[in-house]
Amino acid sequence: MNNARQDRITALYCRLSKDDDLQGESNSISNQKIILQKYANDCGFKNTQFFVDDGYSGTNFNRPGWQELISLVEKGQIGTVIVKDMSRLGRNYLAVGFYTENFFPKENIRFIAVNNGIDSESQQDTDFTPFINIINEWYAKDTSKKVRAAYKAKGEAGKPLAVKPPFGYIKDPADKNHWIVDEEAAEVVRTAFRLCVQGYGPAQIAKIFMQRKIMIPAFYARSKGIKAPVNCSHNNPYGWDSTSVKNILERMEYIGHTVNFKTYCTSYKDKKTKRNAPSEWKIFENTHEAIIDQETFDIVQRIREGRRRLSPIDEVPILSGIVYCPDCGNKHYVQRTRTMPGKDNYVCGSYRKVKGTCSAHSIKARKLEKLLLEKIREITDYVISNEKGFLESLAENSQNTAAESLKNSKHELESLQARIRVLDKIIQRLYEDNVSGKISDERFAKLSGSYEAEQKELSQREKTLQAVIDEGQAKTANLDSFMKIVRRNADIKDLTAEIVREFIDKVYVYQSFKVDKHRVQQIKILWNFIGEYEIPHIEKTA
Repeated sequence: MNNARQDRITALYCRLSKDDDLQGESNSISNQKIILQKYANDCGFKNTQFFVDDGYSGTNFNRPGWQELISLVEKGQIGTVIVKDMSRLGRNYLAVGFYTENFFPKENIRFIAVNNGIDSESQQDTDFTPFINIINEWYAKDTSKKVRAAYKAKGEAGKPLAVKPPFGYIKDPADKNHWIVDEEAAEVVRTAFRLCVQGYGPAQIAKIFMQRKIMIPAFYARSKGIKAPVNCSHNNPYGWDSTSVKNILERMEYIGHTVNFKTYCTSYKDKKTKRNAPSEWKIFENTHEAIIDQETFDIVQRIREGRRRLSPIDEVPILSGIVYCPDCGNKHYVQRTRTMPGKDNYVCGSYRKVKGTCSAHSIKARKLEKLLLEKIREITDYVISNEKGFLESLAENSQNTAAESLKNSKHELESLQARIRVLDKIIQRLYEDNVSGKISDERFAKLSGSYEAEQKELSQREKTLQAVIDEGQAKTANLDSFMKIVRRNADIKDLTAEIVREFIDKVYVYQSFKVDKHRVQQIKILWNFIGEYEIPHIEKTA
């Protein structure tokens, strides 16, 4: 043995991944330790120290035990590295080759793989090492293919792919692929949605949770004896942030759905996950008990799209985020009057930012709130007292609107498809002329490229139109959802942010004008689930 190495540490390196664990006890950490320690004792290696990575893939070397070992190598404290076999070192041919062929010799490190009979002090023993590395990488690649295939089959069968259920759920002891509600955590989820409907943003909700000393999901899981990483810069069990709250508010799992394939990895060597587009997700509805009802979830998503803003005095106006200008499409914002409470106005955002780009469309905040409260009371009274008439009139309005929209879309689609067929014939004729020599290759490329570009653009529009038509033909007004909102708000006393968002999607405020010296201003309300709706008649009792 090299005398320079005798006083340095003999590193006994052990690694086990989840895939290796499936093979049984032979690759277990305990078995590796026994083999390595016996080998070290038998061969007279002193000053041994174990470096262990339990549950880490061999396809990359970003492992804590390995990084600690390399750090000591660079400090000159390691003399020999011993592993059970080459696959324990890793399954990445290039990386393993770098360490065994370049890094270790440069640092005067003796490397031994016990079961492979490899010892860097014997040139003959190391001649076959590159081939072993290649075989190990092939094994990793083959294993990755099998795991991906099983993963895909499981996901397409509607079984949840998440290793751990979302906060608010736990695995069913009788079926690991089924989630059941964890009532304590579920109440936190409900509170987050409830606060959002009331007008609080993610950052404000996070602050409220911290004040109430509600544990973040990772610490909560640990308190229940469940392993969970805590990815935060501080060890604060109540350290909520806006991102954590946003993740809760956006998860479709809380309405009872399983959502698979939200992320992917580009390669078995790269374990960093990337986000799939929502169009790539597989959604399986009603697979477990919902924590949040569909109506509340939809309302929260609309609120998240039109985020509410704090006023200069740190208050969120009741109507913030739902008042719009019908001319420029921009939102209305509140103009606060600190010296005259109650005189605040909603003003078009375009007008407020750059004068002259749009009219003010100004309306007093209290006046608009009073009007909306009256309209909400009117529609709830009408629906409750005349449910049959409401359903009939709504169905008629919906059918008329849908019929007109479908008619226009179908007409455009027919014209578009006819043009695509013409382009097919033109391109075919150009191809024949090019083959026969009537037009040059350069001319053919230029003309066909132009027609193909037009055809591609038309094909995209065709898909969009077809989707609109399919939606129009299948769409029915979600009366049940609107009826639920009406029934649970049958006797409204005051206007709150929660009430506004339960009932109203958008409010359009038009520019006022004068008629016989009286100021007139049109207001249009788009109700949640049913859109624009005018009450035909309200029976009034004495």
